[in-house]
Amino acid sequence: MTTLTPGTGTSAEAHAIGVDAATAIATTLKALADPLRLRMLSFISTSPSGEACVCDIAEVADVSQPTVSHHLRVLRDVGVVLSERRGTWVWYRVSPDFRGTVSTLLESFAPAALEAGRGAHELTGLDDVDATLDRVAAELAGAHPGLRADVVQRTVRESYAALARRAGVRAHLVATTERFARQRLADIERAQRAGSADALSVHGPAERAPHVPQVLFVCVANAGRSQLAAALLQRYAGDRVVVRSAGSTPAGAVHGTVRATLEEIAGPDAAGTAFPKPLTDDAVRAADVVVTMGCGDVCPVLPGVRYEDWVVGDPALASPAGVRAIRDEIDQRVRGLLAEILPEEP
Repeated sequence: MTTLTPGTGTSAEAHAIGVDAATAIATTLKALADPLRLRMLSFISTSPSGEACVCDIAEVADVSQPTVSHHLRVLRDVGVVLSERRGTWVWYRVSPDFRGTVSTLLESFAPAALEAGRGAHELTGLDDVDATLDRVAAELAGAHPGLRADVVQRTVRESYAALARRAGVRAHLVATTERFARQRLADIERAQRAGSADALSVHGPAERAPHVPQVLFVCVANAGRSQLAAALLQRYAGDRVVVRSAGSTPAGAVHGTVRATLEEIAGPDAAGTAFPKPLTDDAVRAADVVVTMGCGDVCPVLPGVRYEDWVVGDPALASPAGVRAIRDEIDQRVRGLLAEILPEEP
């Protein structure tokens, strides 16, 4: 007998994953559900070359090579990793079919699971969100008279929806929405000014204000690497550079392992001002340099924009010493970038 879902007239089976699919997925999840395998997978996926040798994994995991081989074989049997023998060693890399899944697991799901275990996410709601967003839009329209009111209102509402949907509805969501919308509106204005200047140049030289370069850092969760890079560049450059950061799949909050380091870089208010944001076309259009950090090929490629990819470790699940090492590597790269975009500055 087929059970109907009350009030719908459809069978309950239509709302559940199929038995065969559930069995296959559960097999993969079971292979992943081991602390040592997760550490190994993290090490492989964040390796600069995208692969790792059994000998290196054994050293990091602090277990024997036969134990490493056993656990990696489990991951290989479900298709998560691929192996290749070169000489006397076997090298492992994440399967292309699982690359996006592994990134989401390690950089979004895993930190969220840790934070949830600490009781870090409190959900709050708004009694009248429309009126509240209208008030925010009215205030921002006054600060951006060059933009149409409907553009400002749409940007505010899109910002609220993106943060609530992707990052989870949290306390201070309205204040976070206002900060995000303010950034986006500034980026829209910047892109429009650049377009106007290009149009003017066709008819002759136009008087232009000194150009302030804008850099956008993008990672998967916008809760670790990209936040550290943005904070470091802002610290060194001040108002000489406009700095943005975003995530292809933003997390609910900055990773707990990163917060203390962010506060060291940007001061005690960093935790309140550094919040994960979704990647938008506005930010890419306004940027002179886009730096991707482990998020793959997610940014739209626009003419006139310089793109770089920095392969650095993920601090989401790193030890305090690991976070410091990642911060130091990003610091070196940021200093090099700053020397290139502001070559005449001290």
